[in-house]
Amino acid sequence: MKIIGWKETVDFIDFKLYNVPAKIDTGAKTSVLHCKFIELVKVKRKNFVRFIPLDDNFGGNGTVYVLPYHKERKVKNSFGSEENRFIVKTAISIFNENHEIEISLRDRSGMEFPMLLGRSFIRKRFLVDVSKSNLSKKESKTK
Repeated sequence: MKIIGWKETVDFIDFKLYNVPAKIDTGAKTSVLHCKFIELVKVKRKNFVRFIPLDDNFGGNGTVYVLPYHKERKVKNSFGSEENRFIVKTAISIFNENHEIEISLRDRSGMEFPMLLGRSFIRKRFLVDVSKSNLSKKESKTK
């Protein structure tokens, strides 16, 4: 298993967003991405989620994306309150390897990190060394 630090950077292949800062959060079950204008839309009687990932503060490109609605989940936020969030499936790249990931979409504009990688993604893929950071980028530079 690869070792990741307490923070890493990830690339969102489908969104053409690179070097997105991500905090590793073993206390969070679900991974979350900062988005704006999150809404459920119907296209030919099927549910989709429309959103803008990141924003100018986090290096977003302002592009609106529409992904198939995967599910909705009750998630406890950092203040301990439950809220419903839309979950979508996409792909990220870390250590130059692509991985499918389920992410919840939320406005995280007041937070330091636009992305949290939760334990559902980390489990069986990575070990976390909290004394290190950005190990995925350090390894890719040595190749």
